[in-house]
Amino acid sequence: MTSTLSSVPFVDLTLIHDPLKPEIQAAIQAVMDQSDFVLGHALTDFEIAFANACGVQYGVGVACGTDAIALGLQACGIQPGDEVLVPANTFIATLIGVLHAGATPVLVDCDPHTALIDLNQADKAVTKKTKAIIPVHLYGQMVSPHQLFAFAKAHDLIIFEDAAQAHLAERESYGAGSIGLAAAFSFYPSKNLGAFGDGGMVVTQNETVAANLRSLRNYGAPQKYVHSERGTNSRLDTLQAAILKVKLPHLEQWNRERNFAAEKYDASVLLMREKGIIPIENQSADGHVYHLYVIRVTEDCAITRDRLKDQLSEQGIQVGIHYPIPCHLQPAYQNLGYKEGDFPQAEKLSQQILSLPMYPGLTTHQINQVVSAIQSTIN
Repeated sequence: MTSTLSSVPFVDLTLIHDPLKPEIQAAIQAVMDQSDFVLGHALTDFEIAFANACGVQYGVGVACGTDAIALGLQACGIQPGDEVLVPANTFIATLIGVLHAGATPVLVDCDPHTALIDLNQADKAVTKKTKAIIPVHLYGQMVSPHQLFAFAKAHDLIIFEDAAQAHLAERESYGAGSIGLAAAFSFYPSKNLGAFGDGGMVVTQNETVAANLRSLRNYGAPQKYVHSERGTNSRLDTLQAAILKVKLPHLEQWNRERNFAAEKYDASVLLMREKGIIPIENQSADGHVYHLYVIRVTEDCAITRDRLKDQLSEQGIQVGIHYPIPCHLQPAYQNLGYKEGDFPQAEKLSQQILSLPMYPGLTTHQINQVVSAIQSTIN
């Protein structure tokens, strides 16, 4: 993911992979020797290790993060006709997962300061059909567990976490994946814990949910050739699990490096507030794992977000936008009945947010390059 034309790439995976090459190659060779490429020993080992890291008992590997949401919801008992609360400000996979589970997504606006779901707005969206809420731990920061517990209890709802960007995140003494009935993780290569391709997992403390998942991911078969439900083929490859298990012991250190980089950014970006540049608020201290470091280019800035993005690119600094179009305005999902103006905070954020380079190994010199480039462009 590096570019020879970029002085500061958006992500540089070589920095974490190069030191681990011997271990990764040995893990791949072990799977080849074992020849258990599907539902093999390395997958079981990684499921146990990752679940333990999340502070829960069970982990079930699936093909991708989207399947983790869809199958996870089904395993938790979500059925067609049920409504599930989803933030409008999230990657489209959250919405797709709900639809693939057969349920109806009910979108909710976000808090403009944190970009996380606004539970006050969620309260207004609850109906008799509402069965679950999906708090998306966006950018690496968890939604407040205490507020979620109170909200779910008040409305008798299942909490199903979308933790695709929050591997080992913490808040209020809870870890991502440990507060809901179940939680979905993605192991897309650029995630804090990434595979060498697609991959996902559902973690849970509930034995029945875990058993349901193992069946659903494997053609709905709790035992070979006995298909008791309508499942699918969605299994985390043994090779990917072996690679992920090599990387898992390093995740805490990689997250610390992300947090350190965020502190460096904050020290400079917070000084740009009067110029209209504001970082997305961290309410989790060191528990934020900064999958992304996101700033807002507000109306007080001398230039637009898109102009700043172009200027940084011209200076060899790769940046991103997560996400430029809120879920309710995506062309494929107009049948849900939403329109422009329904979720003003999500819509406003989509025009302001800009993700700066963030990865383990990002140097202070590179951060200073990014900051200097922003300062020179907005002054």
